[in-house]
Amino acid sequence: MGMEQVWVLPAILAGVFVVVALFNRLLPHRGDFLAILGMLAVVALVALVLLDFQGAFVGGHFDPAGTNVYAFDWLTIGHDFFTIQFSTFVDSITVVMLVVVSFVALMVMLYSVGYMHGEPRYGWYFALLAFFTAAMLTLVISGNLIQLYLAWEGVGLASYLLIGFYWERRTAAEAAKKAFITTRIGDVGLLIGIILLWRATGSFDIQTIIAAARSGAIDETYLTVAMLLLFAGAAGKSAQFPLHVWLPDAMEGPTPVSALIHAATMVVAGVYLVARFSPVFAEVLVARDVVLYVGLLTAVMAATMALVENDIKRVLAYSTVSQLGFMFVALGAGAVTAAMFHLFTHAFFKSLLFLGSGSVIHATEHQTVEQLGGLRRKMPITTLTFVVGGLALAGVPIFAGFWSKDEILVAVNEGAALPVYAILALTAGLTALYTTRLILLTFFGEPKNQHAFEHAHESPPPMLGPLVILAALATVAGFVALDGVGRALGFAGGIGEILYLSSPHHFEFNAMLALASTVVAVGAIGIGWAYWSGTAERATRARLWAPELHQLLVRRYYMDDLYQALINRVILGLAGVVAWFDKRVVNETGVDGGAQLLGFFGYRLKFLQTGKIPNYALAMAVGLTAIVLVAFGRQ
Repeated sequence: MGMEQVWVLPAILAGVFVVVALFNRLLPHRGDFLAILGMLAVVALVALVLLDFQGAFVGGHFDPAGTNVYAFDWLTIGHDFFTIQFSTFVDSITVVMLVVVSFVALMVMLYSVGYMHGEPRYGWYFALLAFFTAAMLTLVISGNLIQLYLAWEGVGLASYLLIGFYWERRTAAEAAKKAFITTRIGDVGLLIGIILLWRATGSFDIQTIIAAARSGAIDETYLTVAMLLLFAGAAGKSAQFPLHVWLPDAMEGPTPVSALIHAATMVVAGVYLVARFSPVFAEVLVARDVVLYVGLLTAVMAATMALVENDIKRVLAYSTVSQLGFMFVALGAGAVTAAMFHLFTHAFFKSLLFLGSGSVIHATEHQTVEQLGGLRRKMPITTLTFVVGGLALAGVPIFAGFWSKDEILVAVNEGAALPVYAILALTAGLTALYTTRLILLTFFGEPKNQHAFEHAHESPPPMLGPLVILAALATVAGFVALDGVGRALGFAGGIGEILYLSSPHHFEFNAMLALASTVVAVGAIGIGWAYWSGTAERATRARLWAPELHQLLVRRYYMDDLYQALINRVILGLAGVVAWFDKRVVNETGVDGGAQLLGFFGYRLKFLQTGKIPNYALAMAVGLTAIVLVAFGRQ
């Protein structure tokens, strides 16, 4: 198994989906073991792909000599007019995504055995997990844009089904529709962008398009428009402003789904897409600046909203939106290494936090922090692992998030304006602040709901095992930035020697920036402790001091209200005009009018059929006379 056979990975899970979806009622444990075994096989094969990838480095440079590409013609229309290939392409960006998607999916499946036990649609749930993972793996290995787009839509469909898994709850059904429709807005832009790139190059092959763009074969304005449309698709999937509104509501799905789809895999598809086309974005700096400033705005907005959210999963959802903004800022600054590195570490500590929140919900049957508190005494392992994830998210040394967030700040300091760096550093402080708030209100202090506290208990081993493993990775995963650690793992060096855009580079530790970011993180944790420890009196006074600001954040900057007003007053108004035109002009005039006109003339003409021979003779004579007059009139 090598890079050429990477197509086997999604094929395994696609087969698992078919078997479990159709026959789960006939299988022991509804087929969960098949999904887990299939995922274990994929993880093992990813390890083999990783070994083959390691062997493709020659003199520190990635030189696979074509062994990382596999393709065959799938559909041909005309003579070389339109050809669609099934193709795979593996490089460092692909490998990072394969590791993240496969490993986190395995942890989620193992965790789900305990969390989803007793669910009536237990087998269907595992089938959907397999389907989603298959679609996501297909997306990241795709070598052409048509195949990528089909997988992109497959991921969207799987997300819709998993968010609406509890479809009997109206909130879940509405959240699923909201996610599906919102992401479709971006997907339309992505499809148009793909068509524009095909029109300019005559190919859907990603590497061919990148080569054409870098050689100047595509007009700069045309290329800028195409890249902005591609970014629209990325913004939809990765919940960037203004298409970020679907992700917090998507927490209506089962908590393991939140960990898989909305922390580590689906939502980073947009980051992956922009990273894949980063050589093209480097040629059109206007589009790259749009990526940077949209990411910056999203990071700030989501971090402030997380400060006032009371649902434990929604806090983490806003945190995910904010961290995705960090990744897009890095991509906008041209730092692909930093963005993908943060994607890598974020997958572990954010999935850990989501699964930890699931452990809390499973134990207490509550997910509002106002109903929690004091859980450290009842759930010590969950508390410890959650704190580890929180420290990684806050960017505290030595945890994984510190290394990757620091790499982004260094890249932004070097490749963007000073105000961008200052705002992003402030946002990093807000991250530590809302993380501290969440941990204190959930696990420390006195119980706010005595019944929930008495009902609380530590989660079973199938749920604790993934938490412990992910906590370990959230602690040590950041060390792959160091050359020595990378070499010890068998790579050419640290993350910069493996994952790069133009040439490998050593990881450079900027002590001053690291110290500054650490001071900001620790200071924010101290402020959070002062405001929300104990009875959180200071936080209550602060809320009363600025009620308008608090209301602005609680109402999510009124973005949902704006969208609802847009739907009610514009979209529904236009729909009414279209409906009137369809009814009055198309149906009643065009379709029914034509039929009624024929009926009218048919009714009038029937009176000519009298059955009297003299009448017919008169008509023939008149007709013949008319013909003669016309004939002689032309002469």
